[in-house]
Amino acid sequence: MTIYGIKTCSTVGKARKFMKENGIEFDFVDYKVEQVGEEKIREWLKQIDMKVLFNTRGTKYRDLKLKELNLDDEGKIKWMAQENYLLKRPVIEYGEGQVHVAYDEEVYRKIFL
Repeated sequence: MTIYGIKTCSTVGKARKFMKENGIEFDFVDYKVEQVGEEKIREWLKQIDMKVLFNTRGTKYRDLKLKELNLDDEGKIKWMAQENYLLKRPVIEYGEGQVHVAYDEEVYRKIFL
């Protein structure tokens, strides 16, 4: 299992804490240290919808004024690869290449326990 996010993000912290408390081993990829590239993002989008992955509610989205650009999916992919803060967090890869985005303890209990 790999958790992608930012150490300082509260929902990433909750996800990491959940895994630790339940004895689930995971690797952690911090966007601040290791950039997630376009290839990985495209891989995730085979399983999850763009609306789930692309963060339109964050500061980075507003600061970059991306709403004004009216991006298509290709544009969103390019921006997410360039600015990983535009990815919703956490992104969790588990099992046989499965992907889950966001933190929800009930969902985590169903999927991971």
